[in-house]
This record gives sequence, structure tokens and C-alpha cells, in this order.
Amino acid sequence: MCSVVFYRRNLPHWHPDEKALFITWRLYGSLPKTHKSARGDRISGSLQKDFREADAVLDRARSGPLWLEIPQVAALVADALQRGSWEFGRYDLHAYVVMANHIHVLLTPKIEVRKITKSLKGVIARAANEILGRTGKPFWQDESFDHWIRNPNEFFETKRYIEHNPVTAGLVERPEDWRWSSAYENPQRD
Repeated sequence: MCSVVFYRRNLPHWHPDEKALFITWRLYGSLPKTHKSARGDRISGSLQKDFREADAVLDRARSGPLWLEIPQVAALVADALQRGSWEFGRYDLHAYVVMANHIHVLLTPKIEVRKITKSLKGVIARAANEILGRTGKPFWQDESFDHWIRNPNEFFETKRYIEHNPVTAGLVERPEDWRWSSAYENPQRD
């Protein structure tokens, strides 16, 4: 029998045991204060629609915190994601992408999700702030967006969404051309 951890902050979070999760973190202050997602509003009533709208705003951003576009910081994020899987065994990492101001991951947790996010966000924030010469300042937005994957088709579509994010944002022509993603690490044709 599968148990489900549920909690709510601004967003609801459902984490069923042994189910893949799509998780997005964004940099602190990366959405304009006027954007409904930055305020925690849900105007449309659809979390998926609200997420896609916020993701499009993040993809188009040319101002605000864009620290993840710095190669040393992007490499730090990609390395931390990979190490959490193969070295520490906290999750199975299926896909990831590091964009200029946010990241998307598809993983199957082996420990509590809150422990995964707290550890990853903390390690990355400390090291990135050191690289950037920032101290005592927030790096990540407190809350993340997550969605549990319900079937194999949704798993495939989510993996594709993640790895095609740089293509959708107009940054590269092919997913495997984006240096900071699982598509670059393991190029596979769709």
C-alpha cells in the first residue's frame, strides 16, 4: 500500500511513496512582484496552468537574478543534482535542466522529499553565494513547485518537457545542445 505525505504552504504538496516527482525551484526574486505566482495567488484555479505561465515568464527573463546562467554556478547545480543520486542515493534522477533563474528535475525519492530539497537547496545556495561573493542573502525562493507523476505517459511527457525547456525558451535548437541538462549528459532521440 502506498502512503502519501501531504502538506501545504502557499501550494499543496503531495508526495506518494515510490512515485516520480517533477520539481521546480526558482531563484529568490526571479518573478516580478506583480506576477500572481510571486504573490502566491492562484487566479486561474489551475495549478498546471499557473505553473506553465510562471515558467514562460521565467524563460523570457532578461533581468532579475540570473545567477544560474553563470557556467560555474550552473555546473555546481548540475553536479549537486547528480551527486544526490549516484553518490548519496537519495533519489533516482531521471531528468534535469538548469535554466538562468530556475531548475526543473524529475526524480524518484528514496528519502523524504523535504530532506532532499532542503539539502540540495542549502548546499547549492552556500556554494553559489560564495562564488557570487554574496553572504547572508537568500538564493532560492522558499517554496518549490512539485507534481507527482501518475503514469508512464506522463513520465515521458514530463521528461521531454524538462529536457526541451532550453529549446522552448529559444536558447538552443536541440535539447542535447544545452550543457546544463540530462539531455546533454545522455543524448537520446525522442
